[in-house]
Amino acid sequence: MSSLILRNVLCDGVRTSILVEEGRFKAFGLRDGAVADEVLDCGGLAILPAFYNTHTHAAMSVLRGYADDMDLKTWLEDHIWPYEAKLSAADIRRGSELAVREMVSTGSVFFNDMYFDIDETIDVVREAGIRASIGITVMEMHSKALAESKWAYTRNFTDPTGGRVSLNVAPHAIYTVGPEKLKASAALARECGLPLHIHVSETAGEVADCLREHGMSPVRYLDSLGVLGPNVVAAHCVHVDKEEWDILASREVTVAHCPCSNMKLGSGRFPYELAIASGANITLGTDGDSSNNNLDMREEMKFAALLAKVSGDPTILPAPEVLKWATENGAKAFGIHAGRIEAGYLADAVLVSLDGPKMTPCHNLVSNWVYAADSSSIRYTLCGGRIVYRA
Repeated sequence: MSSLILRNVLCDGVRTSILVEEGRFKAFGLRDGAVADEVLDCGGLAILPAFYNTHTHAAMSVLRGYADDMDLKTWLEDHIWPYEAKLSAADIRRGSELAVREMVSTGSVFFNDMYFDIDETIDVVREAGIRASIGITVMEMHSKALAESKWAYTRNFTDPTGGRVSLNVAPHAIYTVGPEKLKASAALARECGLPLHIHVSETAGEVADCLREHGMSPVRYLDSLGVLGPNVVAAHCVHVDKEEWDILASREVTVAHCPCSNMKLGSGRFPYELAIASGANITLGTDGDSSNNNLDMREEMKFAALLAKVSGDPTILPAPEVLKWATENGAKAFGIHAGRIEAGYLADAVLVSLDGPKMTPCHNLVSNWVYAADSSSIRYTLCGGRIVYRA
């Protein structure tokens, strides 16, 4: 694997030169004259961790703008599911290609996916040189969710990228998957050592229906089935009370918070105060292009930080913490030794320009990145020390 020197880059407030070898940050503070296979002049640039998008549906890029401004139930049942039934494998490949191009240009090098015809998305990820956890989607009624035929596929999967692509078991939600399939999905994930990826308590209606049908809320219901554990990534968790947050934290569940999608679908405000107090591992996701309508994780950081403060406390969820949600916490959830610009960590990073008006002046790089910048500031995105995007 080739080596790379990032020369004269701003890192933690200091101009330095960084050596990347074998896909990891190797050394900092190189002297002039150090050599590598490639040297990148980073004058005027700063280095920050790349993003890990912990909940999305990449191929839904082909549905961007298709059915806007409606509630989740109407959106899904009357518009999205009928449209999805008509998608071909080629459509899904094209949607995944659009999504990956969008993600690398906005600084993401990993996404946790839940969709169909997964071989198409796996091929796109392989060709792009980034990372992904690709979900085997489980649903009872959806015409494209033929989960049973993928059980053997899951057990025998071989990563075509040598470490960048993995699978997860993805029962869609408690309202689309019955208790037996939920338990079977959890058992398969445990057997294969895989994450389990599921929507949880996204809307008040979901909670009300669960209370009516099962006599308990979604988190308590999943816990009663033995589904929750350290391998679970629970998307949304908008309508979750204190006791449920304690359950999620005690089971070491990772929560994927999707502020833009939650706002657009009118799902509600994420309970930041309870979530943070619980100590659960909280990450950020974009959801799909059809309910966001972009895959820009920098926007998710800003909206999350601002929504947290709507309660009246401007000190909650400060910029460094929400950056950690978008980077290190997401990497940690999937066992990726990344998310920090430190020796030994995978060299997943963005190089951002300090010259533009939105980054000037730069009293605080992290605050500028969270609150002021946009993705046009990104000049390079690196995944494992390899440049996967250059502006």
